[in-house]
Amino acid sequence: MGLLIWLVVGGVAGWLASIVMETHHKKGLLLDVTVGILGAVVGGVIFDLLGIAGVVGFDLWSLFVAFIGALILLGVLRMFVPASALRL
Repeated sequence: MGLLIWLVVGGVAGWLASIVMETHHKKGLLLDVTVGILGAVVGGVIFDLLGIAGVVGFDLWSLFVAFIGALILLGVLRMFVPASALRL
């Protein structure tokens, strides 16, 4: 059940980040979920390094951390990966 919850949180965080970064119309749900899950890891590491609790469970704070991480991940992907490679 935990895996399903993290897929949902990752999907929502990735989808919200793709809307903010204006890439939501160019990629599919699978990439949104992937970016959201990886974003949760990135956000968790960054927040832990700052001394702030990272992803702690299924709540709004974890969604926020995953969202921030997904934004960072999309920003890095935009800088280093050609747009045509990921359809960003």
